[in-house]
Amino acid sequence: MLAYLAPRAGALIVDATVGDGGHAEAVLRRIAPAGRLIGFDRDADAIAHAEERLRSFGRNVVLRQASFEDLDTVLDEAGVGTVDGILFDIGISTRQLLEPGRGFSFDRPGPLDMRMDQSQARTAADLVNTLPERELADLIYRYGEERASRKIARQIVAQRPLATTRDLARAVEAAVGGPRGRLHPATRTFQAIRIATNRELEALERGLPQAIRRLRPGGRLCVIAFHSLEDRIVKQVFTRFSRGCTCPPGLPECRCGGERLLRVLTKKPVMASPLEIRNNPRARSARLRAAERLGEGTARDQRAGPPGSGSEVH
Repeated sequence: MLAYLAPRAGALIVDATVGDGGHAEAVLRRIAPAGRLIGFDRDADAIAHAEERLRSFGRNVVLRQASFEDLDTVLDEAGVGTVDGILFDIGISTRQLLEPGRGFSFDRPGPLDMRMDQSQARTAADLVNTLPERELADLIYRYGEERASRKIARQIVAQRPLATTRDLARAVEAAVGGPRGRLHPATRTFQAIRIATNRELEALERGLPQAIRRLRPGGRLCVIAFHSLEDRIVKQVFTRFSRGCTCPPGLPECRCGGERLLRVLTKKPVMASPLEIRNNPRARSARLRAAERLGEGTARDQRAGPPGSGSEVH
């Protein structure tokens, strides 16, 4: 992340998913003493942990509870126009998984919650207990890429109401059988319910274009994704903004002028090394993509060239 984000002394960096502050701390050490980091996260507990971890950096760091889909609003409220770099580290944190009361893990019995923002009204229990069987099956298939989604949805409906993570895991096991091999049979279903509860993919689709437009020329955007659905969205957005047209899909004609805004730095996602995976098994699924904001003149000069020609850093 540090190699691709390339934070320099005095830079202004946004950590749009600050979590417990690990990435933020590494960046602040590079941009200090004059640089500044603005970090935000949907999880109030994460903000509290990050504040404690980053306390020594004083006024160099500003933290806010917010989703990355509100990036424009957060920066406007902070009086910030453009920035030198932005980081997204998408998905669930280890701390969230390990806290039974948050309801993210089938390994740790707890309420069927799964909300990243605890002020949000809708919980995972609301979804699994109220959605019609067909909608629930479609959700599990779409967000969890679970082939047995119809069997699982049928069993969930038969066992309603479900109140705990263990209730949901047992419903999945009743539909497809118990644990076999490394992957628990409830993994994809829990992923799907969590993504839907927090509208994670919709937030990503809204947040990335805001981040791209907030970068100053030469500024960089790094995104770490942990499953194919997230990574697919990142790749598609990077491709769209590096080819020249940034209009929303479905418009009958281009209205943005066709200017390229990005140079993609990672032709393929960067994966963790075998050594890192041995030291940190959760890094196995991590995929890093990075891109650089083009200047207006550079973007115009390169518009005629084929997408990505001569632009990737391998």
